Amino acid sequence: MPVPKFMGKVNKRVFNPMEIRKGKRPVLIHRGRRSGRTFLTPLDAHDVDGGYVFIVVYGADSDWVRNILASGDATLRIDGKEIQLGSPRIIGPEEAWSLIKDGTKRPAGFLNVSEFLRMDLAGSVGGSGESDRGEDAGVPGTSAEIA
Repeated sequence: MPVPKFMGKVNKRVFNPMEIRKGKRPVLIHRGRRSGRTFLTPLDAHDVDGGYVFIVVYGADSDWVRNILASGDATLRIDGKEIQLGSPRIIGPEEAWSLIKDGTKRPAGFLNVSEFLRMDLAGSVGGSGESDRGEDAGVPGTSAEIA
């Protein structure tokens, strides 16, 4: 089971807005699947061949994951650049860790993370292309609405 949902609510309302204001973490920008509003989600962004992998700490039923799966796209703001991503899909840990760079710190075992979101660079299909990011950075998170 992923991290308890109440922790996601605490992150969404307290820690994520602080991380976004700091401007030092990767932020995934996505649209609400029902509201159409723009949301910002600070989280780990792992650069892989042709795109990025995101650790889904709170499970695939998290709002930010459901929003991205519904829309089919998102924008990653990282190091002052905005990178268009598409083709979102849930992958398992074996595939995710085979893509993520060796030596990347894994979530603590008690978090029991078993789902990851894989996205391709816009216009890239199935892992071809190069990304603009050379290292992993970020914090797990849930969304914060743009005020």
